[in-house]
Amino acid sequence: MAENESAKVTIEDVEYNLDELSDKAKVQLANIQFVDAQLQQLNNEWAVSDTARIGYTNALKAELEKTKVSK
Repeated sequence: MAENESAKVTIEDVEYNLDELSDKAKVQLANIQFVDAQLQQLNNEWAVSDTARIGYTNALKAELEKTKVSK
């Protein structure tokens, strides 16, 4: 970014210069960014857990099949 360009943020299709936001608006923006990061982390953890559950389910099915065959 060039020296004379200020960082911008777009909220509801309106572009704002960060330098022109009030301190309270900047705090709220930081809060939103924090929550967005938390949501992404939770989504990632959910995906890992879902993948693990599928693996455990497949392992259980395989074990149950072995039990069926041995009887």
